[in-house]
Amino acid sequence: MGVISWVAGAVLAAAVGIAALELGSRWWIRRRSRYYVWPPGGRVEIRVDPEACPELDPLVRFDSNADGERGGDVRRDEDGLWRILVAGGSAAECFMLDQYASWPGALERLLNTPDSLHALGARRVHVGNIGHSGVGSAELDLILERVLPQYGHLDAILVMVGASDVYHWLEQGAPPARAPAQVPELMLFSGHPRRPFGWRPGAWALVEVARRLRRSWLHPLEVKERAGAWFAAARRMRAEAKEMRTTVPDTATVLDHLEHHFRRLLRRATTHADHVLVVRQPWFEKDYTPEEEAHFWHGGLGMPWNETVSVYYSLEVINRLLGLVDARVAQVAATLGIPHLTLRPVLNKGLHHYYDHDHFTPAGAAVVARTVAAALLGRPGSAGRASQPGVDAAVAEATFPAPASC
Repeated sequence: MGVISWVAGAVLAAAVGIAALELGSRWWIRRRSRYYVWPPGGRVEIRVDPEACPELDPLVRFDSNADGERGGDVRRDEDGLWRILVAGGSAAECFMLDQYASWPGALERLLNTPDSLHALGARRVHVGNIGHSGVGSAELDLILERVLPQYGHLDAILVMVGASDVYHWLEQGAPPARAPAQVPELMLFSGHPRRPFGWRPGAWALVEVARRLRRSWLHPLEVKERAGAWFAAARRMRAEAKEMRTTVPDTATVLDHLEHHFRRLLRRATTHADHVLVVRQPWFEKDYTPEEEAHFWHGGLGMPWNETVSVYYSLEVINRLLGLVDARVAQVAATLGIPHLTLRPVLNKGLHHYYDHDHFTPAGAAVVARTVAAALLGRPGSAGRASQPGVDAAVAEATFPAPASC
């Protein structure tokens, strides 16, 4: 009996100890944790499927810093730092592009040249990227509400969002009197102070703490194989659609929904940064060749990355909706006195600049980076290359003021 009692007491003590640690971990996560879009210290190697995406680099790195941004490490007290935050959806995220080939990564390189640093009055420029696939205006409004108070100071916030408002609406059948459903909050953040926990071992807060410590101390490399392979099936579904819809109901509800959240998120941005620039999200529109059309998969009634979709909206419908969103974005920015930058005039080389209807190739991202850099520096042709008519026109429309130190 003595041995049995001792074992029972040890088991009970261990259970009480684990429960205490679990409750303490939950308290710590609730009270001391922060909101992170990307896992702090995360390291991901993305191996792009060569058959689905032959125009992209086969190996992509996606690394995040201690603030949950895609980008390099940064100290908040760094002397002479000019800090930029990029926020938006998949076109800002650039998931299928290498860290340095993404337009935020290329922008950082351009702004760290001696001439650019002198123009900004800075010693170093840091560009952190919290763009995330599937984020529309409502989701970005929430993300900025959560993360911006965590930043002490930002010199500039760059916003590129809008297309997901259209695609979410179409995925849900374009309901005439209902805005698109919002992505659940927990899906927008890799780290969330209010995430739910349970008493199954896999749902313990202790497991989450251990995961964070492992990532912080060991920096393990996560490998994603055959990224983008699903594009092939999604493109085929669009090409073989059983129904191609050529009209949508009245768009007033979805556009008003966009305007409400876009206005709010811009106001949030202006209270946390010295400069805000709206980088209007471009898309690939022209008289398409069959080869170009074969690259497109967007505009389905449903989600082609995880289900079979047989009903699609025509490219004419998609382009018209994106045009309406772009016009509303520009209108809101102008009303608030925030400069906005158009990119469509400079992204004019079809599949050289886009690998589908909305996402940039490395060459397209480089054009975006040069155009944004020129706008931030306050003068056309100032992004490390000779003046270019298309870039100059886009920058002139942005009317972004030159930094005071110029």
